[in-house]
Order: sequence, then C-alpha cells, then structure tokens
Amino acid sequence: MKRYNEYYVPIFFLILSILGIVAARVGFNFILAELYARFVRNGIFLLALIFPIMAGMGINFSITIGAIAAQISMLIVMDIGFVPSLGFIIAILLSVTLSIIFGNIIGNLLNRAKGKEMIASMVIGFLGTSLYQIVFMVAYGTVIKPFNKDILLTRGIGVKSMLDIGEYKDLFSNLLPIRIGDAEGSLVPIIIIIIVGIIVHLITKSKIGYRMNSVGENMYLAEKVGIHVDNTRKIAIIMSTILASLAQIMFIQNLGILNVYTGHLNLDIFASAALLAGGATFKKANIKNAFIGIFLFHTLFIVSPLAGQNIFKNPALGEYFRSCIAYGTIVFALMINLKIKTE
Repeated sequence: MKRYNEYYVPIFFLILSILGIVAARVGFNFILAELYARFVRNGIFLLALIFPIMAGMGINFSITIGAIAAQISMLIVMDIGFVPSLGFIIAILLSVTLSIIFGNIIGNLLNRAKGKEMIASMVIGFLGTSLYQIVFMVAYGTVIKPFNKDILLTRGIGVKSMLDIGEYKDLFSNLLPIRIGDAEGSLVPIIIIIIVGIIVHLITKSKIGYRMNSVGENMYLAEKVGIHVDNTRKIAIIMSTILASLAQIMFIQNLGILNVYTGHLNLDIFASAALLAGGATFKKANIKNAFIGIFLFHTLFIVSPLAGQNIFKNPALGEYFRSCIAYGTIVFALMINLKIKTE
C-alpha cells in the first residue's frame, strides 16, 4: 500500500482539475494554449527544486535569487543595447555567472542553518528581493550611471517598473513554428526544457547525484563514508540557482515584458506547489514529479478563476481561488507527507 502513497496528491489534483474544467466550461483548445505558455514559462523552475530536495534541504525558496540574477542580466543587456539574438546569449551567460556567485553565498548560509533550510531560504529570498529593489530603485541613476536613460523613470533615478522587450519575444517565432490549441508558438522552448530535463535526470543518476542522495538520506553517515557534506549541499544550491536563472530568462523572453520589481515574486510558491502536486515530497523529488505537477497544477490554476466565477457568480472570487490553490497545495501535501511518515 505504501508504494501508492506518492500518487495520493496527483490523483487528488487530477480529480480537482477535471471538476474545475467542467465548472469553468472552457474549450480544450483554450486549455492547451494556456498550458503551452505556462510549460514554457515555468517548466525549468520545477527542475530547479529537485537538487536541494535530493540533498535533504527541502524546498529551496531562495530560487527567487536565481530569478533576480536573470533580471539583473536582462536589465544590463537592455541598458547596453545589444541586439536580441546576441543579448539573449549574453543574458544567459551573465545570469549563470551571477547565479554561481549568489549560489555560493546561499549555500554557505544554508550550511549554517542545517535542519531549518526551508525557513532560511525563504528569508534569504526576502532579503535578496529587498537589496535588489534598493539597487534598481535608488542606486540606478545615482551611483550607477546607465548607458540607456530611456529605462529610467522621468526623475532620472530608478528603473521603470515595466520594460517592453517585445523583440526578445519574437526570437523563436520563425524557428520550428507550431500551433497548440488556440496558440501559435515555437517548438524551440519545449526542446530546451526537455534537454534541461534530460541533463537534470542524468545528473541525478551520476556520482554527484549519488552523493546528494546519500547526504539527503543521512548526512552523518555520508560524512563517515568520505562525502564532503557541506560541499555537496552547496553544489545542490548552486545548480538550483543556475536553473532558476535560466527559467526566469525563459519566462521573460516568452512574456515579452520585464516586470523589474515584481517579476520574480511568488515564483517559488507556484513552483513548489506544482512540484508537490506532481507527487514530490519534502524529501523526495524527480523529473516525473516535475512534469506531472506542471500540467496538473497549472490546469487547475488556469480553470479555477473561471470555475469560481461560474459557481459563485462573482469574478473577484475566481481570482482568490488562485492563491487558495497555490498555498493550499503546499499545506495539503504537507499533511499527506506527515500522515505517510507516521504510518
């Protein structure tokens, strides 16, 4: 019976998704189009959570720092004024570099908070957001002199809250075009996510993946057999931060708009909720959980506002369903995981 425990949460969300689709009364093509967009924008975020969970650190809520690295990189690229094709590559390279630096810092901090990593990573995410916003609200235009003053507010201090990067949105439009439901897109982002998923899977089966699993199972025994526990945990966080930065680059490119101050907020909650909806736990996660979760969670996320509106005849209530589902998923998964642990 225990081997079926991992399917409790996915089955529950599958049932909720079906009920939500029926209540929302939307067409299949609409759902497919929305799922395509959300898969492209959020797919890598879920993969970014796998390594810290393997290493016994729980959900890494500090993936927001990786997203901040991506936004800093995109802002620098836009400030200098690179053409989209070159700018996209430079943004990726710069975001990976920043992620390695930030990941090292986060890894060192979390190694000092063993047993409380999830709370610590959440606080680190809040702190990183505050520092990031101070830099681009105050320092940009005063201490930091921009190349492109058009990105600044009219007073000349601080970056505009929203920047149009429509040229980046069209980057893949002519490459392997496809039509999914009511949406026209490109196969390239899907291929990129699948490749990243394969790389993550190969890493989980590699020597470093074995070390992460060993540390996650019992860090004290892992240390006794010669595994450098702190270094392994730090590597897990660095790789998680890098993946989060790549995910945010994909998100920004697909959206075509850079929300400078709020674009990275809540992505940790939604990514963790989707991963848990796919059957992951706070101690075990894999590629299967990520891909199942993104379809189950986001299907429900898509139809819930419309379902709420149709059921309660109030459009405002439909939007509250989104937040309820996101946080409710984490609470529900926590309750199920604790129940399974005590059995």
